[in-house]
Amino acid sequence: MALTAEALALVAQVNKRFGAETMITAADMRWVPPFASGNLPLDVILGGGFPANKWTEIIGFESSGKTTAVHKTIAHQQSKNPDFSTLWIAAEDYDTDWAQQLGVNTEQVIVAETNAMEEAYEIMLEFAASRSVDAIVLDSYPALVPDEEAAKAMDELSVSLGARVTNKFFRKAGKASKRSHLIEERPTMGIVINQWREKVGGFSPQGTPKTTPGGLGKNFAYYTRLEVSRAEFLDEPIPGKGKARVGQAMKFKTIKNKQAGPQKTAETHFYWADSPTRGITAGNWDVVRDLMTWGVYYDVIRRRGRYFDFGDRTWDLKDAIIDSLRGELDLQDDVAAEVLKAAFHPEEAAA
Repeated sequence: MALTAEALALVAQVNKRFGAETMITAADMRWVPPFASGNLPLDVILGGGFPANKWTEIIGFESSGKTTAVHKTIAHQQSKNPDFSTLWIAAEDYDTDWAQQLGVNTEQVIVAETNAMEEAYEIMLEFAASRSVDAIVLDSYPALVPDEEAAKAMDELSVSLGARVTNKFFRKAGKASKRSHLIEERPTMGIVINQWREKVGGFSPQGTPKTTPGGLGKNFAYYTRLEVSRAEFLDEPIPGKGKARVGQAMKFKTIKNKQAGPQKTAETHFYWADSPTRGITAGNWDVVRDLMTWGVYYDVIRRRGRYFDFGDRTWDLKDAIIDSLRGELDLQDDVAAEVLKAAFHPEEAAA
């Protein structure tokens, strides 16, 4: 049933008064694909990647891998599009060497070194409204200092100042990052890195209750909230010398996710040093492990006893398919694409 003439007339009046495309039909709204992280387990639980034109909060304790996951996402996007650009608000130090080791082309990253909260938010709003970059990252929220707090003496209380400013930022950010259905408009990935704090006076049957700085209001503004944690360290045996610590197992959990459902978990392995036994160089995920795990889970890689099938190819023994995956980048891409298709479009995968 078509819209009534009265409704269409009202839409035209509103658009004339407040600007073109203030109101459009839902059918005309363009679906913007998410920004893939380049890590298959993470992309699966996120719904294909980080949402476009929305804000994501990444939370974790110290040294859990929050910043690394963001750098790797930017590096992956740059590998697909060399012109992919990022605004990075460095409330904490921006480590250029580490970013480059993770594959980031730092010539495509604009760094604003400031921990002044209002200044940081104004810069983010201006870039979001201008659509001049592909990603906006704040690292990290707890390092920001509101102007009012900076002006106070050390013995003066400054409770909730940051929360009030942050809530105001998100009220403004909705308009600044708004995207219509027009194809030529440039989508943006917005990420804010935050940290866990113990919730004083709270109770949790799982142990010490946790909360994040910035107040509760911001939690409603985020489209996705992702927790990053370290499961265990990865040690590499060195003949005659014991073991060396070369990486860590990282766990991801979607606390909130409006594009693929919340409370999903995944695990991956990240190596900050070379792993000769696994053929992984420093600064990389164990891509093959992830492909095998999720490929078998979704029956993209079919296991028949000692044999493994993918498409029209068959491998005898697990080591054989692992060797092929490590050496053939096209095969990695094909398996990853089929896993994502099976996860989100099973009817196409079955066909």
